[in-house]
Parts: sequence; C-alpha cells; structure tokens
Amino acid sequence: QVQLVESGGGLVQPGGSLRLSCAASGTAISIRAMGWYRQAPGKQRELVATADNGDQTNYSDSVKGRFTISRDNFKRTVYLQMNNLKPEDTGVYYCNARFSLIGEHWGQGTQVTVSS
Repeated sequence: QVQLVESGGGLVQPGGSLRLSCAASGTAISIRAMGWYRQAPGKQRELVATADNGDQTNYSDSVKGRFTISRDNFKRTVYLQMNNLKPEDTGVYYCNARFSLIGEHWGQGTQVTVSS
C-alpha cells in the first residue's frame, strides 16, 4: 500500500521558516515527480512546487524566491523549505507523487499556520 507521510507543519510567525518533509513508502515502483500543493480555507487546492527526476523544478509565482523544493531520491523523500512566510501561506500542505505504472498519490496533509 502506497503511503506518503508528511511532517514539519506547525504555527509560525510572519517572516519565520518551516521545513516540510514527505516520505514515500509501500512500493518500490519508481517515482517520476514529487511536489507540494496547498489548500487555504475556502479555496481550491493549488500548486506550490514540483520537482521531477531531471531535477527540474517548478514554483508558483507566489512562493518564488521564498520556498525551495528538493528531493532525496535514495530516501524517496521530498522537502519544502519555506522562508519569509506570510499569513497568506496558511493552509493545509499536501505532498504529491507521480509513480510509474500506478499513477498519482497524495499524502494526508499537514497544517501550516502563519500568524502573529
């Protein structure tokens, strides 16, 4: 059973930093890309950042220059370093992985709250 387990969310003041982690387990099937999405209250889920196997990354305009996505392919883990956090970054952050053969899977989500 494929599992994506996120960690690292929490409450932080504006201007602060958090690092999210997401580890894939339950299958040895290769991962083509991993990424992070978020959903704010009352809004649709939106892309934050993705990283494919060619180390190509893609960021939402709203987080460029503040967030950095990285992968450890041996550990099958993706990270999201979030700096200079703003209240509008508040939401539930979901890990996403696209596997060969078995398609796309999602984590359960981790809450990030940016508030003074």
